[in-house]
Amino acid sequence: MSKPADAGSRSRALAARAISAVIDEGRSLDAALATLPADLPAADRSLCRMLAYGTLRDHRRLDAMLAPRIQRPPQPLLKALLLVGLFQLEAMRVPPHAAVHATVGATVELKMGKARGMVNAILRAHQRSAPTLADDHPGLLHSYPDWLADAVQADWAEQGDGVLAAGNQRAPMHLRVNLRRTTRDAYLQTLLDADLRADPLALCVDGLTLAEPVSTEQLPGFANGLVSVQDGAAQLAADLMKLADGQRVLDACAAPGNKTAHLLERADIDLLALDIDESRLATHAATMKRLGLACHERIADAAQLDDWWDKQLFDRILLDAPCSGTGVIRRHPDIKWLRRASDIAQAATRQRALLESLWTTLAPGGRLVYATCSILRAEGSDVVAEFIAQTDDAREVVIAADWGAPEPVGRRIAPGEQGFDGFYYAVIKRAGG
Repeated sequence: MSKPADAGSRSRALAARAISAVIDEGRSLDAALATLPADLPAADRSLCRMLAYGTLRDHRRLDAMLAPRIQRPPQPLLKALLLVGLFQLEAMRVPPHAAVHATVGATVELKMGKARGMVNAILRAHQRSAPTLADDHPGLLHSYPDWLADAVQADWAEQGDGVLAAGNQRAPMHLRVNLRRTTRDAYLQTLLDADLRADPLALCVDGLTLAEPVSTEQLPGFANGLVSVQDGAAQLAADLMKLADGQRVLDACAAPGNKTAHLLERADIDLLALDIDESRLATHAATMKRLGLACHERIADAAQLDDWWDKQLFDRILLDAPCSGTGVIRRHPDIKWLRRASDIAQAATRQRALLESLWTTLAPGGRLVYATCSILRAEGSDVVAEFIAQTDDAREVVIAADWGAPEPVGRRIAPGEQGFDGFYYAVIKRAGG
């Protein structure tokens, strides 16, 4: 009779399940990790997440290291476990013997006890002599699919390798202080009183960077709206909107609500928040409730005006357009393996449709801020430049800023620059008014 797996083995087994859910089933890592057992101790939950994130970040290189060790492809879950084992030997400070022992033990948890010997042999062989990879393509060097590595290299030229490498770094935890409830300096002191160290986030007047990430439960005042978790690049949207009290504002793709909340924290505005996804809009409503903010919320496709628009023009529109998410790969490494080259063109088509429809709802003299968390021009400046060229009353507002770099239209931020996620922004004004 097999012995039950110990806690370390259980964490590795759960990490393998999460990785297989992403690679073999096409689920997001967030969704996969959301199914972790409720009784999993915090330390084991943290280890599981670390293993899953790290293995997915370096999935392609680990897969290439595994290939010479196996004669025929193992079943997907077993392969995921082997990759977890290799990741520990390559990148973690766990003593090699402990990593091998716990990974071998995870076969019991996964009901694959017959594979114990194979797992042990492969990991010990790697421990003795890790294979040397050619690294002749940036996709292999940085562990990206070739199509995405090639697209980044084409868009970023001599910066391409740096952009790819930055996507594999661990992201800092940025906070946004609710200036309706407190000040940044006051909240910094609150953090210090709770033995949490943070620094002001440059270029974000209400932003902070924690010295070490923590759970939201550990953040003083999070539950009652003093602070939110939001990357600094996303916080820049509120500045670009140039809000004033009394304006009518549309947040066109609003969930999960961080940008909506930031706008409402900045000014007394009449804001309509749209999202096409009912479950995501429920998250948006929870965000508003936690922060004590109010707006109009509606489930709708922003491009289908007849379904939601009351023919009253907006002074400001925020279009945080659906995109590939390639600018936030450092937070979501599963994006590398879930996206396909064809997704980029499809996203660009959707982005153009949203721009064209929403433009008719903007008042003369009004301002539209276009944003994507993408590092690809096909979802950024290419879309906006084409729209402006084809729209008689659309005028670019040049962004003068100390962040990012100018594009043919707008500005884009490389991931890791000033601690920010990869992002693209453009501001368009409607002539007249």
